[in-house]
Amino acid sequence: MAESDDCLVVDRPGESSLLYFPRADLDVSLFRQDGTTVSDPEECDAESWSAESAEGHRVLSIVTGAPAGLESLRDHGRFDTDRVRVEVLDGLSGTHPRDVTTKRFPTWGDTSHLVGMLDMRPQGNGRFVGPARSDGRRPVVEGSQILGQAIVAAGRLAPGRRAVSSHMVFLRGADARQPLDFELTELSSGRTFSALTVQVLQTGRVCAAGTVLFDATSPEILRHSVAPPDVPGPYDCPPYDMGVTGRDLRVVEGAYTDDADAPAGPPALDCWVRFRDLPHDPALHAGLLTQFTGHMPIAAALRPHPGVGQSQAHRTVSMGINAISLSLHAEVHADRWMLYHHESTFAGDGMTHAACRVHAEAGELLASFDVDAMVRPFAGGGERDGRTAL
Repeated sequence: MAESDDCLVVDRPGESSLLYFPRADLDVSLFRQDGTTVSDPEECDAESWSAESAEGHRVLSIVTGAPAGLESLRDHGRFDTDRVRVEVLDGLSGTHPRDVTTKRFPTWGDTSHLVGMLDMRPQGNGRFVGPARSDGRRPVVEGSQILGQAIVAAGRLAPGRRAVSSHMVFLRGADARQPLDFELTELSSGRTFSALTVQVLQTGRVCAAGTVLFDATSPEILRHSVAPPDVPGPYDCPPYDMGVTGRDLRVVEGAYTDDADAPAGPPALDCWVRFRDLPHDPALHAGLLTQFTGHMPIAAALRPHPGVGQSQAHRTVSMGINAISLSLHAEVHADRWMLYHHESTFAGDGMTHAACRVHAEAGELLASFDVDAMVRPFAGGGERDGRTAL
């Protein structure tokens, strides 16, 4: 129905983005104009078009008039993505085809948006602000994002040192549509180590708290590390779409799913991750590694249990991460392939525990992390609002 290299994206804070195709790249012969003018979400005047397969439903709007600042949208069409599948080819021009993946639109955003959230804004006296971003579908901040932001903020206060250990507990949900306030207090700053406490607040309430330890590093007198799992390389694993362009995600054996009826397997998940177009900033690379630590540990715990899946999360089953403890063993290069190994070592009494590792493609151990999470029925039973419930 449409294919274009010249689409326009309208980013809407707190809501899903909109994607507009040039009219010249739309095959309007597949649609029928309804003869009515409608109001586009961006207050544009637009023609309404429907299709035989969606009788009575507008599936395409073509802008005929746009307000000041949005004139470029004139003669561009936008599909109703609830009724029409729109896909984005995610890759740099001229790159190898194996490095091009497909993301369904609307996406959550781009790697640049993740970097923007992690690049903390200093406010003086150990205070930082973490910017907000939400697509409106589930405006709850991930715990691993908060930990990643804390590590970056602490790194700004300990320049020249590398984060080696961090622990954070998540006390209440935070709204992704509002900024977070980080208050850092220096516990010590010696010639070798620096230690800081972190409190994370939103509208005056503490959402999370933890510690970060930094090291000036030292010549070593011994070295060993656990070997990486014996799994296929990134290009031998199928891509998985988590809605972030500029981030390539490949799941070993395609084992990650939110389907409660998926075949059962061992309580482990392996996943290759790589980010594109990153600035040269060691703290941000460490923050990006950290930001992904919360994505799959609960899924690893669910995998051996038929009939329970992440599609039930926040609706009929209460799921969420309570604490992450992270050790960083080497300088992180998040624009190179990283292998995340998640192993759920316990599930019971409404809690799960996962012992996890991150390896470089050549096998070097980059990080180890442990995750405590809850998987339990909602008090009183029933179904909750999946947008906001934990």
